Amino acid sequence: MPDRRTDLTVPIRVLAAPPRPVRSATTLTTRAVAAGLLVALISVLVTALVAVPLAARAAERAAREGLAVQTDVVALILKNRRTAASDEKLMQQLRKLDDGTTGFLITGGAPDRTGLPDRVVRQIAAGQPVSERLALVDGSLAVIEGRPLGDGDGVVLARPAGTGLARQVLRNLWLPLLAGLGAGVLAGVLLGRRLARPIRNAATAAARLSSGDRAVRLHAEPPLEVERLAQSINELAEALATSEGRQREFLLSISHELRTPLTTIRGYAEALSDGVVDADAAPGVGQTMLAEAERLDRLVADLLSLARLDAADFPIEPAQVELVSLVRSAERAFAPRVATAGVLLHADVPPHEVWSYTDPVRLRQIIDGLVENALRVVPQGRPIVLGVREQSGRAVVEVRDGGPGLSDDDLAVAFQRGALFQRYQGVRQTGTGLGLALVAGLARRLGGTIEAGHAAEGGARFTVYLPRTSG
Repeated sequence: MPDRRTDLTVPIRVLAAPPRPVRSATTLTTRAVAAGLLVALISVLVTALVAVPLAARAAERAAREGLAVQTDVVALILKNRRTAASDEKLMQQLRKLDDGTTGFLITGGAPDRTGLPDRVVRQIAAGQPVSERLALVDGSLAVIEGRPLGDGDGVVLARPAGTGLARQVLRNLWLPLLAGLGAGVLAGVLLGRRLARPIRNAATAAARLSSGDRAVRLHAEPPLEVERLAQSINELAEALATSEGRQREFLLSISHELRTPLTTIRGYAEALSDGVVDADAAPGVGQTMLAEAERLDRLVADLLSLARLDAADFPIEPAQVELVSLVRSAERAFAPRVATAGVLLHADVPPHEVWSYTDPVRLRQIIDGLVENALRVVPQGRPIVLGVREQSGRAVVEVRDGGPGLSDDDLAVAFQRGALFQRYQGVRQTGTGLGLALVAGLARRLGGTIEAGHAAEGGARFTVYLPRTSG
């Protein structure tokens, strides 16, 4: 179906896209390792922030309990060995301990040396035990445990508060924390490699697809996102293989359609150049060559229209169109051809006007294409009907015929390029397979739809639904 609105010579300018530079980026494995390291480092820090104070408090509590037990033991010894010499010797031994513990012996309510708070001395002299977490002893904070011995006597042990506890806790925890950090790094490496493997496979498959390998398939494996990615690439490969197969078949059919009229024109041209055709036969030869040239013109025009159909500059000029008069004009235009072919053409239109907001030239192109297709297959004496009606707020244009019709399987692929041509080539008269594809594309560009079905006349029915108003 030629597009009468535009010239057949369409200038095409191909702009070569500049190659996109490959950006240097870290791999998924590297990022997963970095993420694992970061998570492990954060976990170690959080663990340290929580565990170190808890461990320090536990160590402090254990030290206080140990000091209390030590004080009880010293008090028991002093009660059983109450001589001045033995008491002094015991206190000297306590002051030599490596943990910084120092002892105070209270006799008659007075300490043997200065440094103890007065309240502690008074409490021991009053016969009350002392247990303080922090107190000033010789100007430094210390843990104090004191036990009365009776008659204003007593013993007090003091140990510097927190001496080396934090360092001791860190010495005990650094190895487990380091082991946790290493486990996080190892987990990040293993997880990164596991996650990156299907991505690498998908990238390899995509590269093979881009190089023309349509047999590539990916094994779907969890997790769900990776499985969906593999399925999508497999579906893409199948779609590309199907599409390229159809394109090859389409090109083969088009090449056949182009070769047939070219062979005829070339044969007659050689006959004319060799003088084989006499003067009486020249008009008939000229008519044959003209008919074949017109056939080529229609085929090239259909190809160009299909190529430009989805372009942004494809001309569509919608307006308010009265469909009954448009169909009547198509009926009059085809009257001589249908009379020659022996086919009955008539319009099935309502008595009133039917309006649609569409492009009259493109709509007439659709009607002409459908009638052209019908004329190829409808036998003599059978009808072709051009119908107009209104349905569910839409304008409807139909082309029905009494030809061999289409099977249910044919209806599903009727508007695919070359599908019917491939099915019926050599079986019955067919066109190039472009006409119905072009009609469907035009209907879509007009804001409507088209469907194929079975006609009451016994053949095929093609129904175009158009909008009644703009918007």
